Amino acid sequence: MHSQKNRLFLIIIAALLFPVWATAQGVLSFEDVMKFEDIGSIELSASGDWVAYEVWPDRGDGRVEVKSINGRNTYSITLGASPEITQNGTWVAAFRKVPLAEELKSDKNKPKQGLSLLSTSDGSITEFDSVRSFAFSEDGSWLAIQHHQSKEVEDLKSGNKKLGTEVTLWNTESGSVFSLPFVRKMEFDSLSNYLAYSVADTSGAENGLYVFDLNDQDSRAIDLVENGLYGNLTWDYDLQKLAFTKATYDTSYVESNASVHIWNTQNEELSTLLNADAGNEGYVLRSNNELTFTNDGQRLFFGFMDAEMAALDARKDAAEDDEIDIYDVDDIIEDRGLDIWHGDDPRIKTHEKKSWNSTKNHLYLAVYHLDSDEWVQLADHEMPEIDIAHNPNVVLGSSQVPYMKEMTWEGFFNDWYYVNLETGKRTLIGKKLSEGVSLSPGGTFAAFYVNKHWNLLDIEKGVTRNITANLEVPFYNEDHDYPSRVPDYGIAGWVEDDRAVMIYDKYDIWRFPTDFSEPVSITDGAGREAKRIFRIERMDKDWGEPYANNEELLLTSYHDLKKNFGFYSAKVNQTGVSRLLEEDKKFTFVDKAKDANTILYKREAYDEFPNIWVANNRQFKRKNKLTNLHEDLHKKWNWGKAELIDWLSLDGKYIQGVVIKPDNYDPDKRYPIMTYYYRFFTDRLHDFNEPKTNHRPVFAQYVSDEYVVFLPDIRFEIGRPGFAATKSLVPGIQKLIEMGIADEDKLGLHGHSWSGYQTAFMVTQTDIFDAAVSGAPVSNMTSAYSGIRWGSGLARQFQYERTQSRIGQSLIEAPEKYIENSPVFFADKITTPMLIMHGDADGAVPWYQSIEMYLAMRRYNKDVVFLQYHDEPHHPQKFSNKLDYAIRMKEYFDYYLKGEGEPEWIIKGEAYMGD
Repeated sequence: MHSQKNRLFLIIIAALLFPVWATAQGVLSFEDVMKFEDIGSIELSASGDWVAYEVWPDRGDGRVEVKSINGRNTYSITLGASPEITQNGTWVAAFRKVPLAEELKSDKNKPKQGLSLLSTSDGSITEFDSVRSFAFSEDGSWLAIQHHQSKEVEDLKSGNKKLGTEVTLWNTESGSVFSLPFVRKMEFDSLSNYLAYSVADTSGAENGLYVFDLNDQDSRAIDLVENGLYGNLTWDYDLQKLAFTKATYDTSYVESNASVHIWNTQNEELSTLLNADAGNEGYVLRSNNELTFTNDGQRLFFGFMDAEMAALDARKDAAEDDEIDIYDVDDIIEDRGLDIWHGDDPRIKTHEKKSWNSTKNHLYLAVYHLDSDEWVQLADHEMPEIDIAHNPNVVLGSSQVPYMKEMTWEGFFNDWYYVNLETGKRTLIGKKLSEGVSLSPGGTFAAFYVNKHWNLLDIEKGVTRNITANLEVPFYNEDHDYPSRVPDYGIAGWVEDDRAVMIYDKYDIWRFPTDFSEPVSITDGAGREAKRIFRIERMDKDWGEPYANNEELLLTSYHDLKKNFGFYSAKVNQTGVSRLLEEDKKFTFVDKAKDANTILYKREAYDEFPNIWVANNRQFKRKNKLTNLHEDLHKKWNWGKAELIDWLSLDGKYIQGVVIKPDNYDPDKRYPIMTYYYRFFTDRLHDFNEPKTNHRPVFAQYVSDEYVVFLPDIRFEIGRPGFAATKSLVPGIQKLIEMGIADEDKLGLHGHSWSGYQTAFMVTQTDIFDAAVSGAPVSNMTSAYSGIRWGSGLARQFQYERTQSRIGQSLIEAPEKYIENSPVFFADKITTPMLIMHGDADGAVPWYQSIEMYLAMRRYNKDVVFLQYHDEPHHPQKFSNKLDYAIRMKEYFDYYLKGEGEPEWIIKGEAYMGD
C-alpha cells in the first residue's frame, strides 16, 4: 500500500510539472492533413440568435453546423455548404453537396447538388433535389429554389441556352408549394410582397415577365412577347418599382437590341424608359446590362455596349455555299491562324486576347433621371469607367486609355474626372494617378493621393488643397521598397453631411474637416507611439456609407513589433482609444447582427484553432466561445509553439522572424530547420497554420516530426532583390545556430514563386543550406523580362522594372543588374541539393524558367531534381498532384536533413515509361 501511494504521488507531481499536451508526440500524417476540418462560410442571423457555418475537411465530406447563440441548440446538415439564415432566424438553407466518392465517379449521370432546409425550432430538415440556386424573401416567409435543367428538356432544347428551368416556390410558414416552369431570372422585392421572374420556354410562346404576389399567392404576367428575353430584374428598395430589360431572339437564338422598362407596383403601370433603338452613335442597348437604382429611387443607372462589339456578339454563322471553289483565295485564307502584333497596339496581343471578353462586353454607363424622363450617357471610349454614386450631382469617371501602351513596362495609371449627372460634363481631377479617388457621399468633395500627399477637392468651388503637407506624420507607405510610386494607406471613410474625410497613416486614423480646418488624429497618436496599427471595422455599414458624427467605432489593432491583435473603440468626433480586448493572440472580426449588438469574431494562435467566439455587446464585456473544434491539438500531435526572435541583417537592419518549436523541444538538442518565407511573415506569429494539402509545407507536420520551422522577414533593396534577401535571411539562420536551436548541418530552405526565386538565388550565394525546395522560380531575369504572364496576357516588363522584382531599370538600361540577380548565371557556384517544382501550364512564371535552372545545374553536375506537373498552373490544383508534391517535399527534407529513407526518385530519378 505504501509503494502504491508513493507511485500515485509521483504521477500527480508529474502531471503538475508537465502539461497534458507536453506528453503528446504524435506526428501529423498526410492522412491527418486530408481529414483536418476547417470552419468556413459563417452566417449570423439578423436577430443575433443563430449562427450557421461550414465544417469541411481538406478532402472528404463535411457538414453545416447550426447553433443558437445561447448554446442550447445545435443541429447539423450533412453535406451542407454555403448556408443562409432567414432574417428572423427561423430557417437555415444550405446546398447539399454530392459525396466525394460519388463526385469522383466518371459517370456522366452522377447526381447533382441538392438543398437542405432546416427548421431551427426543432432541427427537422426538408430536402430538395437538383438545385442550381436559391433565395429567401426578405422576411424569410418564402424560399425560391431554381433547379437544374431536366434531362427531357436538355434533349429538346436544341442549342437554346436561353431556356429557363423549374423553380419551386415554398411558403415556409404554411408549407404551400408552387411550381414555376422555365424561369430564367428571378428576384424578390425588399418588402417581401412579390417575386418577379422571367420565363423562357421551349416554344417561346409563354416568354415574358411575371410576378408572383406573395400575399395573394398567385402569378400574373406583366409583359409578354414571343421569343422574348427578359433580364436584369432590379427592384427599387423603397418605392417598389421593378426595372428590367426586354429583347427578343430569332430562330438561331441571336438576340435583338434591348429596351428598358419599369413596372410600378403602386398603380401597376408599365412604362418604357428606353426603346431598343436608344443610344448615341456607336452605342446600343443590349440584354448584357446592369441596372442600379439610386438609394432615393430618383435615378436608374444602366449601360450601353459598343455597337461594333454588340454586332460581333450577335453575328450569325454564314450559310455554307452549295459549291466550293477550291482556288478562291479569300475562302482559303479565311481559315488562316494569325495574330498581327503592331508596335502601336494599345495592348500587346496576349493581353488584348485575355481581356477580349471584358472589352467586348464592357458597359458604358448612363443614367436615367426618372423625375425628368431624360437620360445622359456618362462613359464613352475615352473615359470608359464610371463609379456609381447615390448623390444627385456627380459621379467619378476614370480612364487608363492614354497609358495602355506604357502599362507594359511602367504599371497601371488612370486619369480621374468628376462627371455632372445632369449634363455629362466631365472635369479633370488628376492625370496619371496610380491610386484611386474617393468621392464624398454627398458628391461635394473628392479626396485623392498624389506625390506622397492627400489632396481634397471642393467640387462646388473648384478648389484643391494639399491636406497633409503641414503634418510631420507620413501618409505614404513607410515600408515601400519598390522602384515605383509610393502608395498610401487608404481612406477610412467619410463623416455624415460631407463634413470630414477619415484617412489612415501607418498606425493612426485621422479626421480631415472639409472646411480645411485643423486635422485631428482620432486615435490621438496612440498607434504611432506604441507601434500599434489601428483600422476601422465597418460593422454596420457598407463601404461608401458615411459615419455619424458622434458614432462609436470598432477598431482592430495589430502591434507592429509584438505581432499581437486586439479590438479597441474610438469616437468619430473625439480623440483617444479604449481597449476592449487584446491578448497575445490573433483576433478577427467576423460579423455583427443586423438588428442586435451580437458580434462574432475568431480567436487564434499558432497552436489554437480559430474557433468562433461571440460577444453580446459592443464593449466585449460578455463573451463566450461558440465552437470547440480541434481542442485536442496537443493531445493528438506534437503541434508545437511559436515565438518571436530578432537579428540584424548584414547591413544592420532590424529584422524579425517566427520560430516554431516542437512541444517536446529539448534545449540541449539541435534541430533540423525548415525555413519558409516570402516578404513579411512575422505577422503570422499568431496565425493558426491550417493543415492543407498544397504547394506550401504544413508547419505542424514538420514540427511534429521534430523539425523547427523558421519564418523570417525579408527587407529588400531596389536593384538588388536577390542579394537583399540573402543579407536578410542568412544572419537569421546564424542566429538560430548561435541560440543553440539549429543544427548547422541540417538547414532547409523552401520558397514558391517570388520566394522560389529567392531560394534559387540564395543557394548561389551561400553554402549554409543543406537542402532547398524552389517552387515555380524565375531563374533568368534576362529571358523572363520580355516574357508573357500567360494568365493575364500582360508582359512581364513592368514587374521587373517597377514592382516585385524591384530592378528599377529596363534590361537595355541595366543588363548587368538582370544578370547579377539571376541565379542561372551562378549555377556553377551551387553546393546545396535543390528540388525544383513547376506546373507546365503556369500562367504567372513560365515553366521554362525552371528548365533553364535545371539545365544549368545539370550542366555543372549539381544535385538537382525537377518535378514537372502536367497541365498545372502556378499553384498545383489537382489533388493528386498536390498530395504527390507534399509527400516528395517532405521526403526530400527528411532525406537530406535527417538522413531518413532512400527515395529512388531522389537518388536515381525516374525513367520515362510512356503515357
